[in-house]
Amino acid sequence: MVAGADRVGVEPAASLEELLADVEGPRVVAVGGGHGLAAALGGIRGYAGRVDAVVTVADDGGSSGRLAPALDIPPPGDIRQCLVALTPEESVWRQLFEYRFAGADVMGHSMGNLILAALADIEGSFDRALASAERLLGSVGSVIPAAPEHLRLEATIGGATVRGQVAISLARGPVEALRVLPKEAKATPRAVEAIESADQIVLGPGSLYTSIMAAMVVPGITEAINRSSAQLVYVVNLTTQDGETLGMDAADHLDALIRLTGVRPPAAIVAPKEPVDAAPPLEPVRVDGDVLATYGVDLVTADLVDRTSSRPVHDPDALGVVLGSIIE
Repeated sequence: MVAGADRVGVEPAASLEELLADVEGPRVVAVGGGHGLAAALGGIRGYAGRVDAVVTVADDGGSSGRLAPALDIPPPGDIRQCLVALTPEESVWRQLFEYRFAGADVMGHSMGNLILAALADIEGSFDRALASAERLLGSVGSVIPAAPEHLRLEATIGGATVRGQVAISLARGPVEALRVLPKEAKATPRAVEAIESADQIVLGPGSLYTSIMAAMVVPGITEAINRSSAQLVYVVNLTTQDGETLGMDAADHLDALIRLTGVRPPAAIVAPKEPVDAAPPLEPVRVDGDVLATYGVDLVTADLVDRTSSRPVHDPDALGVVLGSIIE
């Protein structure tokens, strides 16, 4: 702690205008949550002059689902993953943020989630907690909650109302509508400002409804994307997701994204060059360039698969090369 200061973070986060004053390179905003957004950020940080992550605050599972309502903070799990993804150097702080307890009363909790919760109490606000966490980790960008508070995701699926991010992710059937509660929720002003100032906005990869759209349906987020002059890019998932997107191809994903959020069609869609192996009932997301062309988008394909992983996931470095080439 700095002498004479009562908080870990001495100064509030600088304004976006100040942060962008000396930026060299594209200003990139990635929107979503979970492992998919973290993979995108790991690649984006390699070519962006400035990178911001706008993260869903509707997670109600696991450690986040226990901490957010109890402490009245945004769910920290997805935010923590993004902070780590924006941290290029190994350190004790990074190891702490990634550590997960396996037993006792704290079983299932991530140490990073607990640190963010503690910092919010020490600093007096979650914004200040994030600023302090970024300093401790040496993050190369900022993580911005899509809304200032914990929100609840609600969907209409097959005519029925389903509430909660976990319940929606497990439900089967056509998703006809998606929204957040309370209805009067509004986007974090800093998230809107970052989106409107971006040169490139990246959607995905990640759970279509419960990560990507969960952030976009916060009132003000999609509106800011549509006002922005930034190049909009959508990264297609490698496989379908049980409960959310079974049987959906790339065009189905794109159609749902546009129809349920009202977002403008992206300038480009990034997809794997070759289908990946997927264990049933999952299957590779099929990509038909002719169908996607009817949306007025460019299809960009490349080898995007992380060959070191035991399951189909994006290689952050490969994804970063493709996204960087698109903005160039």
